[in-house]
Formats: sequence, C-alpha cells, structure tokens
Amino acid sequence: MKKIFLTLALIMPMVAMADNSPNETKFNLNIRRLGLDWTKTSMKNADQYQNSSVAALKASDQEDVKGVFDVALEYGFERFKWDNSLFVEYGKQSITNVDGQKTVDESADKILFSSDLAYACWDFDSFKLGPIVRGQYETEFQGDPRRNIIRPNAGFALFDHDIIKSLYIVGVYEYDFTYADEKVSKSAAEAGWRIDYKLREGVKFSSDGYYRKYLSYSQYVGEDLEYDFSAVARLDTNVWGDLTMGPYVKYRRAHSRHAVDYGANTSIGISFSYIHNFDLMYKKSVD
Repeated sequence: MKKIFLTLALIMPMVAMADNSPNETKFNLNIRRLGLDWTKTSMKNADQYQNSSVAALKASDQEDVKGVFDVALEYGFERFKWDNSLFVEYGKQSITNVDGQKTVDESADKILFSSDLAYACWDFDSFKLGPIVRGQYETEFQGDPRRNIIRPNAGFALFDHDIIKSLYIVGVYEYDFTYADEKVSKSAAEAGWRIDYKLREGVKFSSDGYYRKYLSYSQYVGEDLEYDFSAVARLDTNVWGDLTMGPYVKYRRAHSRHAVDYGANTSIGISFSYIHNFDLMYKKSVD
C-alpha cells in the first residue's frame, strides 16, 4: 500500500498542471441493470473448491434462474467523478430427493458495494484519464463460510468515454475476515473494464470484468485465491421501452492456494433486464 500512495503522490504535480475544465456538475442514477437471467451453468474442478467462500466455484452443473441488481449513483463535479454502486446477484437450485431431504446448490451469491473517486488529469474530447481511489466491501446472502472482505485500492483509470466507461489498473489491499479464526491481509494487482457499445438503435453490447493477481498474504489459508478472473458479455435488445432481452455469457476462473487445478464456472443464457440512466441534475457555469 505504501507504493500505491507514493505513486499517487508523484502524480499530484501532473494534477496541478492539468488545464482547467468547464465547471460542470452532474448527478445521475444509473440503473445499469435490473434483471432475471435464465442460466445454464457448467463447472470445472468444483470438487476441489467445496470449502471455498466463492459460490461460483463450488456449484454443480445446473439450469436455474438468477436475479441481478446493478445500480450506481454517479456524481461528477469539475474534473472529479464519484460513483457509489451496489451490485447484487443470486441464483440457486433446490432439489428434494425421494427421502424428503432437501439440497440447496448456489450458482451465484454476491453482494458488492463500491465507492470510486476519480480525477481527470487529462481531459480529451472523447475520454478522461487520471488517478482513481476505491473502497469496496464484498459479502453474500448466505454461505458456509460467508464471504466478508474489505478491499481498498488505488491506481489509474480511463473513464467517461462513449464506449469505454471504465478501464483501470490498481494496486489492492485486501482484508479478509471470512474465516473467523483466520483473518488475512493480502496485496494484489488488478486490472478491469466496463464497456457499452451501441451496435444500432435499440441494440447494445456491454461487457465488464476484472483480473486480480494476489502478491502476498499475512498467513497461509488454503482457500485463499492466487488469482481471480471474471468476465461478462451481454447483448441487450430493447423489446419495450427500457425493457431488454438478449443472450449473455459469464466466465469465472480462479485458483486457490491448496488446489491442484483451477476452478471455473461458465454460464450462458438469456437475460431479461430493465436499463435506464436518470439525469437527476446537470449544471454548467459560464465564465
């Protein structure tokens, strides 16, 4: 973390040299997606991840319906952009056998709150580039164990492009208190993206994801990940107003410290979504 803050300190002169930007204030409620997904999930090496806190790595092959909630409050003022987002997804399959015993198998269970503050050192016609600091808290509805992670990070981002909404690389500090008796501090490097591309009127391609490589741990816990990769791609076609339908694919791959092989979750299906960006406020001062 010292290296992260040293890097940010070094870029402050660049911030001071940046040209003045228009005095704009924007405030949006961005409903990135409220939806239901019909999903077919295929697993790989799930038997090695049954003690993991990541539901997506220990599920079984299944077909189910998953709910997704992805909403952000986006506040922009001068060269600053401050986003507060909440992402929630949950999907499970319940099976009752002939003896009346019920088995619950979760294919997805994630709650992620994120607060991001970015500053545009360079403001070009089509994108902004500058430092970003972020705080995240990740947990889940249920789980054995129940995932609990605090994750501050800092680095650089390209943002507010018409297509590239965010493209970043950051250094990460992670405090993991998932396992009550084994609280672990970790460091990692992470790169990620979020893009939206309008193919034609009423048809949009979108994708988001990240790759996180862990570099150090305060102690050994076999279920801790060495790397974590997640990518989602979706095609949304408006069917009525802001209601959309389209195919999607999601891939999650990770490798824990004790497992011989990596774990992977591949989900394909059809998504039904509500997507809308509410402009709550826009002001631009004239010098």
